[in-house]
Amino acid sequence: MFEALQDGLSSAFKTLRGQGKLSEGNMRDGLKLVERSLLEADVSFSVVRDFMKRVSDEAVGERVLKSLNPSQQVVGIVYQALVDLMGPVDHSLHLKGKNDVTVLMMCGLQGSGKTTTSGKLGRLLKSAGRSPLLVACDLQRPAAIDQLHIIGDQLGIPVFSDRTQKDPVVVTRAAIALAKKSANDVIVLDTAGRLHVDDELMEELKRVDRQAAPDQVLLVIDSMTGQDAVNSAKAFNDALELDGVILTKLDGDARGGAALSVKHVTGVPIKFIGVGEHLDALEEFHPDRMAGRILGQGDILTLVEKAQREFDQDEMLRQEERLRKGEFTLDDFRAQMRQISRLGPLQKIMGMIPGMGALMKQVEDLDAEGDMKRLLGIIDSMTPDEKRNPTKVIDQSRRRRIAAGAGVEPSEVSDLVKQFDAMAQVMTSMAGKGLRERMKMVSQLQTSMAANPDGALSRKKLGGGKRLSSAEKARLKKQREKEMRKRKREQKGKGN
Repeated sequence: MFEALQDGLSSAFKTLRGQGKLSEGNMRDGLKLVERSLLEADVSFSVVRDFMKRVSDEAVGERVLKSLNPSQQVVGIVYQALVDLMGPVDHSLHLKGKNDVTVLMMCGLQGSGKTTTSGKLGRLLKSAGRSPLLVACDLQRPAAIDQLHIIGDQLGIPVFSDRTQKDPVVVTRAAIALAKKSANDVIVLDTAGRLHVDDELMEELKRVDRQAAPDQVLLVIDSMTGQDAVNSAKAFNDALELDGVILTKLDGDARGGAALSVKHVTGVPIKFIGVGEHLDALEEFHPDRMAGRILGQGDILTLVEKAQREFDQDEMLRQEERLRKGEFTLDDFRAQMRQISRLGPLQKIMGMIPGMGALMKQVEDLDAEGDMKRLLGIIDSMTPDEKRNPTKVIDQSRRRRIAAGAGVEPSEVSDLVKQFDAMAQVMTSMAGKGLRERMKMVSQLQTSMAANPDGALSRKKLGGGKRLSSAEKARLKKQREKEMRKRKREQKGKGN
């Protein structure tokens, strides 16, 4: 997400830092690079123009140029301008009391993820103690009705549909009547979409809007479509007076233009963002956190909130007690890694920790997830005694047995055993620390172990040494594949 924009802005700030003493001239040259990065990210030209005027007025002032670290001052100015550009945000859906029915109307173009997002929103409402009812108002596409029913079954949320009807207003009225009888206090209307904005679509949505009088009208936008998304948002807002926007597919290759432009162009705030295909992948949108991600500063608050939701709290307390006693085994390490894996792909987790995104770029071509599975496979091949005290118990013969069981080389088992003492020191030092500090330490260790299970990367390189060339990475990958084929042939021979 925002990778190209992040790289462009980082390059611009690096240029400013390399200027030595900044003058008005080279400050403006650096800001031109910032402007170009925004335009390449498909941010609206009018938005870029207004944004750069504000940044330039502050950055080229005497206060910044004479400060001790003007380049850092510029980063701060850009950060605050990004926050102001995307905010403020009101996440509330302004729900009525549970004795009344709140109507939420979802709209958007076909393919934007509207039906899936309706389900995600229903899940969010259910987890908040509400009783939602999903309503299939996209009567042009039977597949959309089927999809909503499938999603409802997965979430345990009722779905209302009427395949005999062609008028969404009739369906909406029937759904409201059913909700009042069934004690459903929130209705989510999944309305029709089109491949593009047209008069027929807008007229249909206007009729639903007039007759159902929804409490909130939310527009679902595919962030991958860039400025087309912003243009369609303006058209929907002109017709319906939107209350909020939900941006989808922000976990993909979105350049960032929609997220940075839609609030400024339409005046409608982004309330939520879709960050994955799973039905729990809907998050509140925070402009300050998003600005931090764009500038490569991570988003530790969102990571900690996700950890608090996903982690087994009883298991966390048990681990805390053991760490306080100075006890740590490879079984404990495996349990920690299992907790971390609930947060999502390693690359995504690292990108949310300040300073770790740049580290991951050094090893981006290595299979960190696959290497971590190999590491855990080694641990699973050990006996309980070996996992409790690997440095003293595991000798050469045990090393060969463990390697055969895990399908790795004995040298990889040796590497893990050698690193165990350092690993134990890191883990026991977590005792008494808050969740944020613990998350950072565990993730740093996970990165190190994932990138270095077989000694391919030294700790020195992980700490910021020379980056591996493409040829070296290709050679390591080829060597690893060759070793895996060899092991498979050997195991097959033993089986015969």
